[in-house]
Amino acid sequence: MDNINLTNSEWYVLDCLWERSPMTVMELVAALGDRPGWAKSTTITTLRRMEDKGLVHCDLEGRTKHYTPMVSRDRAARRETRSFLDKVYRGSVGLMMSALAEDQALSKAEIDELYEILRKAEEGEL
Repeated sequence: MDNINLTNSEWYVLDCLWERSPMTVMELVAALGDRPGWAKSTTITTLRRMEDKGLVHCDLEGRTKHYTPMVSRDRAARRETRSFLDKVYRGSVGLMMSALAEDQALSKAEIDELYEILRKAEEGEL
């Protein structure tokens, strides 16, 4: 499953399942209920599509369905990050960082954190 392209709804569901799984439909409905425009039918439709895509697995216990994620948060985040970089910055981390720096969107602490990440990458510690 290298080609992971998640919709916002799928992210919401997976985010709940990454925090705690397995979860039933009603547990997911309760967890997602505070999102604007979200309803029980939205949850059921999203879960059905996610199951078809292999993003979640459903175990049936009696009449209750229990859902677990089939993709890790880390793997999905890496794929989405690459997709974002490719789409917005033509795959260039440098262009993205330049845009953030030009907008002064990076704090001193974030810049220090980036230096530390780059140092570790250079030394093969990542």
